[in-house]
Amino acid sequence: MENNFKMVAKTLFGFENILEKELRQLGAQEIKKGIRNVSFVGDMGFMYKANLGLRTAIKILKPIKTFRVLSEQDLYDKVKRISWEKYVSSKGSLAIDATVHSNIFTHSKYIALKAKDAIVDRFRENTGERPNIDLRFPDLKVNIHIDRQVCTISLDSSGESLHRRGYKSATNIAPINEVLAAGLVMLSGWDGQSDFMDPMCGSGTVLIEAAMIACNIPPNLMRKEFAFERWQDWDVDLFEKIEESLLKKTRDFHHKIIGYDKSPSAIRKANDNIRNAHLEEFIRVQHEDFFKTQKGGDNHLHMLFNPPYGERLEINIEEFYGNIGTTLKHGYPGTHAWFITSNLEALKYVGLRPSRKIKLFNAKLESRLVKYEMYSGSKKAKKQNRE
Repeated sequence: MENNFKMVAKTLFGFENILEKELRQLGAQEIKKGIRNVSFVGDMGFMYKANLGLRTAIKILKPIKTFRVLSEQDLYDKVKRISWEKYVSSKGSLAIDATVHSNIFTHSKYIALKAKDAIVDRFRENTGERPNIDLRFPDLKVNIHIDRQVCTISLDSSGESLHRRGYKSATNIAPINEVLAAGLVMLSGWDGQSDFMDPMCGSGTVLIEAAMIACNIPPNLMRKEFAFERWQDWDVDLFEKIEESLLKKTRDFHHKIIGYDKSPSAIRKANDNIRNAHLEEFIRVQHEDFFKTQKGGDNHLHMLFNPPYGERLEINIEEFYGNIGTTLKHGYPGTHAWFITSNLEALKYVGLRPSRKIKLFNAKLESRLVKYEMYSGSKKAKKQNRE
């Protein structure tokens, strides 16, 4: 227990509840929800586990110091007092990034520079040597967060954002972030107990994340590197043990995961990415125009997709979203259909009443994840049958 420490998992707006649930299922302690983050307590093995196994986390930070800060000199002095030699050698390399929400400090790059000076000066004065700055592959990545007058210094255990799973070799014009895709699948409540479809699958991200959720495959197994692998206390044996224990929890999946796209190049890219993720046995993609298709069979279908918003792909919004509604209504009975869009005006043209709306962001675009329940037969008959 004495080896436990606090960590902070950063996430996207609207995913705090599902990240909290993920952490609870992984076995985290003292879980506390914030805005775009969830803090928790665990040991080093759990830090490895969180990086490998969390689907909706973007980064796992390990805070090492929190203090009040009143000026740039104050920041410099307090950063310099930290025992940096515990975390990196004088011959090692550093990268520092800062986020600032404060009236006193307004420029995050300048804050990062000031902190770098403090760390480097400490080493120079103590050893005559100094770590190098390496923005791409540093031995230690430091995160500085200033909220008004409170400064938190953390070690970034992930390195590159955790949405970079390692399976994507190809993307389309408007690709969806892997963490966003996983979160959408989870928010839609899909549990792997029915067929799943993405009728506008692009490069296959939603399909791949859905398959990993269905089979309980850890999302970050294919990453080339985590930042903690360069830390001085890196324990490769413990990491491999954690990896093995997560792999033992994978499960069978007995339904279909289907993707359509009307672009042949999108289908090629999706197939490449599915192969990279070793999920060919679970996912099938076809060159189809969704608006010319209909559902096969009577089984319940769970549908989730990311249609064009008219931001990066030019479309006739009224016609396109009208076609979504028509296709769902006439071609897809017995389907729960979810999609995300930042074009809130476009939802009016679908011509169906959503049963749920969830506010999210896709990058900087405020969006809605909406759900449409398509019944077999009339809704009225459905109600009478239940009674």
